[in-house]
Amino acid sequence: MKFKSLLSAAALLALWCAGSLTAQAASKPNVLFIAIDDLRDWVGYLGYAQVKTPNLDRLAARGVSFTHSYCAAPVCNPSRTALMSGLRPSTTGVYSNSTDWRTVIPDVTTIPLHFRANGYYAAGAGKIYHDSYRRPTDWDDYLPAGAMEADDVENPGKGKGRKAAKSAASDAPNDGVGGIKFKPLNCEDKDMVDYVSVSYCLKQLAAPHDKPLFLACGIHKPHMPWDVPKKYYDMYPLDKIELPKVLENDLADIPPAGVAMAKPQGDHAAIVKSGRWKEAVQGYLAAITFCDAMVGRLLDGFDKSPYKDNTIICLWSDHGWHLGEKEHWRKFALWEEATRAPFLMVVPGLTKPGGVCQRTTDYMNIYPTLCDLCGLPTPKHVEGVSIRPLLENPAAPWTRLAQTTHGYKNHAVRSEDWRYIRYADGSEELYNEQLDPLEWTNLAKDEHYAGTKAELAKSMPQSDNAGSGGKGAKKEGKPEKKTKKGAAN
Repeated sequence: MKFKSLLSAAALLALWCAGSLTAQAASKPNVLFIAIDDLRDWVGYLGYAQVKTPNLDRLAARGVSFTHSYCAAPVCNPSRTALMSGLRPSTTGVYSNSTDWRTVIPDVTTIPLHFRANGYYAAGAGKIYHDSYRRPTDWDDYLPAGAMEADDVENPGKGKGRKAAKSAASDAPNDGVGGIKFKPLNCEDKDMVDYVSVSYCLKQLAAPHDKPLFLACGIHKPHMPWDVPKKYYDMYPLDKIELPKVLENDLADIPPAGVAMAKPQGDHAAIVKSGRWKEAVQGYLAAITFCDAMVGRLLDGFDKSPYKDNTIICLWSDHGWHLGEKEHWRKFALWEEATRAPFLMVVPGLTKPGGVCQRTTDYMNIYPTLCDLCGLPTPKHVEGVSIRPLLENPAAPWTRLAQTTHGYKNHAVRSEDWRYIRYADGSEELYNEQLDPLEWTNLAKDEHYAGTKAELAKSMPQSDNAGSGGKGAKKEGKPEKKTKKGAAN
């Protein structure tokens, strides 16, 4: 009899625990965290008419999009390390793709780890961190970018996934110009790695969880190579391609430190000489629209899931991209094109559909904002602040400037009116963003703006971690290597 009573008590305890978990899951919002690689401001909802991004546009229409959001660093690993850890590059000394952040800040509480510690189930797929530096302890479950387990997610035993995309690529010439790689593929969407990452996330959204869900989906395109199914190239006929607006000799008023970042005799000179500038732009646009299709798949599945009414959606790209502006290609610079990137949030019960915020903000604010919205304490080490006031009222007053770092002691700050760049050698650039949004005229040497520079300088880092001898940025700007497990980072 006593044994039966113990069993009954254990059963009641189990039911109570299950009910408690269910109540906990219902009381906190879920988070859908979408990370995109190398997507600049070329999206429809930000006013770029040439591109086709219907799914990004429909997601932006649901919440608040930020027209002037900036990365912490215009390089994959430093940008993602800063966003996910809450610590700026100038604090950690993580300036390059070659620095393993796990050895520099081994005990830092990252976003997914913090959510796990506060009762969330954290799962993810694709590139969230610089993938080769992913920390397994941050996740309850994770599918790395480019994993060969792709076949098990969507088409078991069918030979799809990354192998099929590689095979399809062999049908086309090894295309591109120098380090700028692009070509159409004779394959389908389901043969692409990003399709696999989205499929994993759709399975997570369809599965029951006894905890609130933090789900991260990393989409690799439009990172190079811009190798995507041919149908996306067909959407952009070459005779309709518009090149970026550029100024001849745009680097004439740029200090040597800026010119060194631009590397005008590298990718840009090769592209101009080849006569294939339009083809390169076509490739980037095609990769963006493929990315958009993956976002569309994710949204369609999300809308059918039981999580659709109680989930915060946070979408960001790790940095921007140059396609010839300032005689520069890729990221690896402190100008607008490299540092500005799409960022939007949908918060049930807080954001209103179609909100547009023109305040300047940077990605250091994502960590504390998610904590604020989900009722979690913000770790003391986090350097950003919550942008909840801007989500509630996109026109609310905001005085904080956006800050971007590329290498040791190279910084840019952005207000709504100005961009100020100061390099490690003390040289400077200053742009009036209202009158000169393409940043063609460097005003830094004009004494009339000395006060403006001094005021903007107050928002730059007050200390700089030298990191690996302060030489991290010197290694950047080269073609990025592939990791053993996945795609180029």
